[in-house]
Amino acid sequence: MGKGLEGKKIVITGSRKTEEMSTIIEKQGGIPLVRSLQGTVFLAEESIEKPLRTVIEEGADWFLFTTGMGTETLVGMAEKLGMKEEFLNRVKEAKVGTRGYKTFSALKKLHIKVNAVDEDGTTAGLIRALEGYSFKGEKVVVQLHGEKAPRLIQSLESQGATVLELLPYEHTAPEKSVVEMLCREIIEGKIDAICFTTAIQVRALFDVAKEIGMNDRLRECFGKEIVAGAVGKITAEACREEGIRNIVVPEKERMGALIIELGEHYKK
Repeated sequence: MGKGLEGKKIVITGSRKTEEMSTIIEKQGGIPLVRSLQGTVFLAEESIEKPLRTVIEEGADWFLFTTGMGTETLVGMAEKLGMKEEFLNRVKEAKVGTRGYKTFSALKKLHIKVNAVDEDGTTAGLIRALEGYSFKGEKVVVQLHGEKAPRLIQSLESQGATVLELLPYEHTAPEKSVVEMLCREIIEGKIDAICFTTAIQVRALFDVAKEIGMNDRLRECFGKEIVAGAVGKITAEACREEGIRNIVVPEKERMGALIIELGEHYKK
């Protein structure tokens, strides 16, 4: 039996370890193409200070934490403002929901009781975990990381909640010309699979596709020839939210495992 990716053109959309990933693809017989969709995630200290102070001064009915790193960063920022204990007290006074085991662990270390926990590490799982609660007239603080969570925010607001988003990390979009080139390559059938390592990369591709009027055609391509490889559950969830159904997800959330899984997919 031949190599799983023999002759297949595989796009790497990340910005880290691209040489290492290219080598793994080549060992599987594939042709790696680097098209970075990651952009830059940066610590947004200046823009977060005002909303964080507001939360500490006014409190909230709910706090929803979506990443462990973002949770720890918010605590660190509150400490820098000399308001760490006040921030933690506000969180402890409210109901708390979490997405992901790292987030849950970060809160556990802070001795914060969690009321709603997702069962699968996804935003959809967190939304399901919140179904038994009423949000009418509730003030909800949502910690995000680099990208928005439109389904979660929409779900809360549709139930009558007032939502305040805290983004300790913000995202700068990738080079638009690179994204446009990838859109054209997809539509022209020049690639076979795309390896997404973060939800941000998926959003970046479809945001530009919508802007240049290629969104529907892109989705059609993923429904037919092109395979979307997602390194983990959060990334796969972003693919599904953009209408992609032809998705390969490895059990182990690692890029190397994803490439091996893609090879197995093509062998079948």
